[in-house]
Amino acid sequence: MNAVPKLSYGPLPLPTRWLLSPLAGYTNLPFRRVVRALGGLGLATTDLVNSRALVEGSEKTLELTATCPEDTPLAVQIFGAEPKYLCEAARRLEGAGHASVDINMGCPVGKVTKTGSGASLMCRREETIELVEAVVRSVSIPVTVKMRLGWDDQNITAPAFARAFEEVGVAAVAIHGRTRAQGFSGQVNRDGIRQVVEAVRKIPVIGNGDVLSVADAEVMLRETGCAGVSIGRGALANPWIFRQLHQWEQTGRSDPPGNFDDRLGLLRQQFGYVIELRGADRAVSFFRKMAHWYLKAMRVAPHLRHKTQSARNVDEFFAVLAEIEERGPAVGSRTDQPEMTVAVPSGPNAHW
Repeated sequence: MNAVPKLSYGPLPLPTRWLLSPLAGYTNLPFRRVVRALGGLGLATTDLVNSRALVEGSEKTLELTATCPEDTPLAVQIFGAEPKYLCEAARRLEGAGHASVDINMGCPVGKVTKTGSGASLMCRREETIELVEAVVRSVSIPVTVKMRLGWDDQNITAPAFARAFEEVGVAAVAIHGRTRAQGFSGQVNRDGIRQVVEAVRKIPVIGNGDVLSVADAEVMLRETGCAGVSIGRGALANPWIFRQLHQWEQTGRSDPPGNFDDRLGLLRQQFGYVIELRGADRAVSFFRKMAHWYLKAMRVAPHLRHKTQSARNVDEFFAVLAEIEERGPAVGSRTDQPEMTVAVPSGPNAHW
């Protein structure tokens, strides 16, 4: 095997070039702890954080930045359109010891774009470049940008933005290979990501979109020339994907993902972390969405999945898990399950 390529965000070396994408409601501390323990993860990024709410001390917003000693390196993704809040949020995050700050320019959801944040920043070139430069100058830790290819097919602006961001000191850019108009629909445009890679001189470009397996990551690297790959949905269906990728680039092969009982163990472990983070009274409602992903991947019978969604407290939830453990998967066996097909959210206003 050839030498494994190294990835750094400026002075920050990353253990691997496989990154966990921010997904609202999913890439929280309990999930990050589970994925990190499995191995292979180079960097995780939080759910997107409202910069103004962070500065104003919103308890709910501060919870999104919760971390622990093993949750490193960690980037916090902030969004907003007002420089004073973005800069102050970045300074506070640096002061709290976070490794990097990521500016969101890719979120297509209406409640974000209507405030001038997220993907709508790609419609205001000079203002956006000045905003990003102000954040870079406000901290000494690496500042990165996550963006889409552009607002729509007639406005593919990511290459020009990436070049300008490099000039003002951004340490890396991550590109989701769709436009805002696409939302999460259609196919990822790897040629568009390659154009961004070719537009910059030295900073790493991270490819993102439709990477659900080792084979998908290999195609992303080969067709775009990107320096690393960021994975969201694929990690929900297969939390072992980062370990598989690390094994693959070191040895040319990778172990299969965990079986039914392994996944059930991860589910219980992550739910325990949720209880630790939010308390027993708030844990079940918080974990319902993630439990749905786990149990779908495990091919659990629909009526049992529904029972987890209906559980009212921790005891009821654990009782359903005990029943699921006893019954096993509805399709396949405990040791040999079919691959999960992960649905792409549809439209620009999709909510995770």
